[in-house]
Amino acid sequence: MSSETLLYIILAGIAALSLALFQYLYKSKLKSNLKYVLAALRAIAVFGILLLLINPKFESFTYFDEKPTLVVAVDNSESILYLKQDEKAREVLNALKRNSEINERFDIKAYSFGKSVGTLDSLNFNERQSNLTLALKQFGEIYANQTAPIVVLTDGNQTYGSDYSYIAKSIKQPIYPLVLGDSIIHSDISIKQLNVNRYVYLKNKFPVEVIANYSGKATINTELKIWSGNSVVFKKTLQFSASKTSQIISTALMANSVGVKTYRVELVPLENEKNTVNNVKNFGVEVIDQKTNIALVYDRMHPDLGALKKSIESNEQRSVSILKPKELLNKINDFQLVILYQPNSSFNSILKEIKDQKLNTFIITGTTTDYELLYNTNLNILWSITNQTENFQPQLNKNYNTFIIDNIDFSNYPPLQSEFGGFKSSAPSDIILYKTVNGINTSDAMLATYEFDNMKHALLLGEGIWRWRAQSYLDTESFMDFDNFMGKLVQYLSSNKKRNRINVDYKSFYNGNDDVIITAQYFNKNFEFDNTASLSIVVKNKEKQTIKEVPLLLNNGNYTVDLSGIEAGLYDFTVKHNSESVAISGSFQVLEYNVEQQFLNADISKLKTLANNSNGEVYFTSESDILINKLLNDNRYKTIQRSTKNIVPLIDWKYLLGLIVLSLFVEWFIRKYNGLI
Repeated sequence: MSSETLLYIILAGIAALSLALFQYLYKSKLKSNLKYVLAALRAIAVFGILLLLINPKFESFTYFDEKPTLVVAVDNSESILYLKQDEKAREVLNALKRNSEINERFDIKAYSFGKSVGTLDSLNFNERQSNLTLALKQFGEIYANQTAPIVVLTDGNQTYGSDYSYIAKSIKQPIYPLVLGDSIIHSDISIKQLNVNRYVYLKNKFPVEVIANYSGKATINTELKIWSGNSVVFKKTLQFSASKTSQIISTALMANSVGVKTYRVELVPLENEKNTVNNVKNFGVEVIDQKTNIALVYDRMHPDLGALKKSIESNEQRSVSILKPKELLNKINDFQLVILYQPNSSFNSILKEIKDQKLNTFIITGTTTDYELLYNTNLNILWSITNQTENFQPQLNKNYNTFIIDNIDFSNYPPLQSEFGGFKSSAPSDIILYKTVNGINTSDAMLATYEFDNMKHALLLGEGIWRWRAQSYLDTESFMDFDNFMGKLVQYLSSNKKRNRINVDYKSFYNGNDDVIITAQYFNKNFEFDNTASLSIVVKNKEKQTIKEVPLLLNNGNYTVDLSGIEAGLYDFTVKHNSESVAISGSFQVLEYNVEQQFLNADISKLKTLANNSNGEVYFTSESDILINKLLNDNRYKTIQRSTKNIVPLIDWKYLLGLIVLSLFVEWFIRKYNGLI
């Protein structure tokens, strides 16, 4: 309590007592001792009221000891099991968790990690990928303001994410890698990387690039073969030595028929080679008959043009040509979709040709758009534009049901410059993105699609979409989210397929370690999205004739099923409604490949770099006792005494209010009883 508050309390006491004495003693007609009782009651009431106004408080401190946190992270990926280090990992983990001195000194937090990070419940070593970078980054964020050394039980073989060896500089916690695996280097040849396009075109040759590695000291000879079914389509003899440990082999193969074609790259194993799994790698390509050709028409240069071209062409099935309006007129029949970027008077003849030939369009407006021209082109667009611009942010309409959209968080995306107002279509339209200002939805469309007269159209009100693609990279370190969003919009616009009551989103083939996720949407007879439907998928392995049925779960506005982990093979599937005769079928292929089985040794050099950059040390499983002693004797990890300051009222106001009421009531009663009122 401050001295100023204490002074106020003393003055309040003096004032209350003075007032009571003045009322009952100064010139009072009462001669009995009753006046002293009444004066005391009045003084208590007035003093209580003044205390309520002053509201005095005092500080109390609670002291407690805070132990440093010991983060123990265990690699739960399949490579640990493949290297036969699973039992050692469990032994070391139990030694740390059961050590009484460690428990007394540290607050132990145990985690497991694979492609993602989770609290350690049990270890099964069945994660198909490992991302040590993500685990360390999350630990650095969670324990940023604590003393929290990190013990990592891993083989150091990361299969997903960026290089972890230099991330320690941003974590600011000592890291102690505990190596699971053999440090002895055996002679081994492996396929380090395979580069091939996902899509190829019929009767064209497609390039294949293989990077083969060798670890060993002797000079050896082997042979690289590429198989298509039971036929060898390419082979080459290779020689490696201690000075020549890597080779790049390039060739081109012919695509003779449409569909998914699978190949197998094989390095003939060395004699007594310990790991032959990494000698073989499968890959697939989808042979398509032709590209989807898209015209991007403009009259003025803008960064949006480059961003749109890059985004759309991230799918190799699509080709974008950036053209002036006059250039498009002579070859308009070559394109399945026309993107009109900020149309003005120079687009007049193009718009008429589009209407006559019933071409699908994607119109993007901005500060130089001629809205009156668009209104007069009979594209069923009704404008309510005010000729005033504003920056609007997007908000995803989760009820959009024309095609499947991933649940992207657009709230973090930069605003687009757009006109006040919006548009309406005389044909039925669906809004994908709404305009928002300061988080308030204006109910005006920023991006919408509509159909009429066997044509499909999309309209984006706003320029600056290149910022969205950049923001996607800042958020996820990849352009994939934005490119997939644009890809699905373009796929819808460039296709003339009729709308189905069930839409399914899937890939034609998946690599062995890919997540096999199939997404579906179901619509009622009025083509309104139904979030109460009961959907299931029937998956059939065409080679083994095995069938399994799995329910689809509603997740973020879509029905999804995760089939990750199914064995390699060719599959047919049917997504069906469980109580209506509505279904859709397809097929996909899973290629055999397990990235976690490609390693023969622990990556000790990277783990040493990680430890050195974080002021930690590397240990092997046989040195777990040394690690424990190091943690116990390190002066950086001491228990810290902390305090919590609580500010509480000197007097509980409820009790004080009761005392005031009671004293006033007793005073009134005494005065009433004695005829003083």
